[in-house]
Amino acid sequence: MKQPPVPSYYRATAIPYEPCMPLEGRHDARVAIIGGGFAGLNTALGLAERGVRDVVVLEREQIGFGASGRNGGFVFGGYSLGEEALHHQLGAAPARHIFDLTTAAVQRIRERVSHYDIACDMVDEGVIWANWFRDPNVLRKRQQLLAKHYGVQWDWLTQAQLRERVRSERYHDGLYERNALHLHPLNYAIGLAAAAQAQGVRIHEGSDVWRLRREGQQWCIHTPQGELRAEHVVLACGGYLAGLRRQIDRAVMPIATYVMVTEPLGERLDQCLQTRAAIYDTRFAFDYYRPLPDNRLLWGGRISVRNRSASAVRRVLMRDLLRVFPSLREIRIDYAWSGLMSYARHQMPQIGTSSDGLWWAQAFGGHGMAPTCVAGELLAAAIAEGDDGWKQFAGYGLAGAYKPVGLLAAQASYWWQEFNDWFKTSLEG
Repeated sequence: MKQPPVPSYYRATAIPYEPCMPLEGRHDARVAIIGGGFAGLNTALGLAERGVRDVVVLEREQIGFGASGRNGGFVFGGYSLGEEALHHQLGAAPARHIFDLTTAAVQRIRERVSHYDIACDMVDEGVIWANWFRDPNVLRKRQQLLAKHYGVQWDWLTQAQLRERVRSERYHDGLYERNALHLHPLNYAIGLAAAAQAQGVRIHEGSDVWRLRREGQQWCIHTPQGELRAEHVVLACGGYLAGLRRQIDRAVMPIATYVMVTEPLGERLDQCLQTRAAIYDTRFAFDYYRPLPDNRLLWGGRISVRNRSASAVRRVLMRDLLRVFPSLREIRIDYAWSGLMSYARHQMPQIGTSSDGLWWAQAFGGHGMAPTCVAGELLAAAIAEGDDGWKQFAGYGLAGAYKPVGLLAAQASYWWQEFNDWFKTSLEG
């Protein structure tokens, strides 16, 4: 008899909640949101907080099913597009303003966790950017850029200071970002959903939207068992495309990343980490990891155009982990999974509207926690108050991803960057 797949650590430790029943029958709403991940839930909660409670969220699977409930749980400022490229593309003032939206979102996430009493194991201890290479210039350059153009101060960690915190001979020096945190992302999504529901938002799981069409002044949404009419529709599907609007779907590339969680490590975790901060390194193909409250280590990395089995994820990521912490060779991996993120060719979120009540928020890449909060606030303000702050992202539109060629190009680019990381490492001996 075939065994059911092992769930992710997040799903296995998710807060129990009363399932949201599928949409049945005919209903009306002011706003319909398709997608129960961070973008959709932040929009729903943002609307409710602004007094718009006639909101329905439709999720094909479960709350947080996609990247929102599978990611590393890092919460920090910025976008997939780096700060230097953002500065060059937009200019000093616009880049600073659009970046500040994400640092404000980090604070908003803190406040929502506290205000709504969301039990998501939030650890507000910052993030360390550890230098894989001997050359410190990449650190100095980013530290100076952030201070000069974004008003953000990251603290320098010497090799000795870094090794006091991260007991690995792999790294050289590092930067410490204080305005950052990490948390259990699925429980955070469940908490956002509960907060929205408490203010009148209706959420329906198991509700696959198979048709969306314009009828007069409203949108008509069909699911297998129900129909919903709404003035506004928000498509927030991420890498798990809804197939409702070709122009929107074709603008993103679903890209997989891999995560695993160890057995409880006890004192062995203390021998590796003397910090509660989350860590990632300076390679393009970087590792990211963080200690969990139950003395486990969460480890993630790699990107690909395809998902992998749990056994393949374990095998690939265990090799990466042992390059940093060889003392953990004999540990057991209890959970391993992959998930799809949505990337745009320009590496920025796509937030916009077709001016007929249809809105979208997608392409958050590997930096989704804060930017999805930004998107939710911008769309909620636009729908509830007519605010045009979302137009800051108008220049990063629905650029075609040229699938499947674009996916192959993305994979080839990743392999090339991975080779560059390896070559640079080998030159350093």
